[in-house]
Amino acid sequence: MELKHEFMLSARLEPPLAFGAGLRGDRIFFHAFDGRVEGERLHGTLLPGGGDWLIAHPSGWGILDVRTQIRTDDGALIYAHYPGLIEMDTAFAAAFANGTATRFEDQYFRTTPRMETGDPRYAWVNHSLFVGEGRVIEGLGVEYHVSRVT
Repeated sequence: MELKHEFMLSARLEPPLAFGAGLRGDRIFFHAFDGRVEGERLHGTLLPGGGDWLIAHPSGWGILDVRTQIRTDDGALIYAHYPGLIEMDTAFAAAFANGTATRFEDQYFRTTPRMETGDPRYAWVNHSLFVGEGRVIEGLGVEYHVSRVT
């Protein structure tokens, strides 16, 4: 089994909506209002309506629940859902508070994207497993390096 780099995904986020403490932790919603996917086989724009329904656990870890839609540059629509985990450490907290960036190695920020489409040109995403590592980017945003498990 190997990992093959497939694409980079970046998203700009609106300031979070904090719903407060629930049974599993603090629910926080980050709306993604702009973004791109860039790779050798996949190029596209994130469509409105996506975001992260994160649960911030008192342990300092966040449970990611990201959903988004991608319109490829050639017109295909792809749905993406990627759960994951993020270590909400001091580097992460400082980056979000100050609008600065982190490096991929600054925190544990991992996702397991799954994608779906009915477009035959991108049918390969329906039967591929992906893993991603994330980081905070300048301003309020995130970037993921996504690899396909071969």
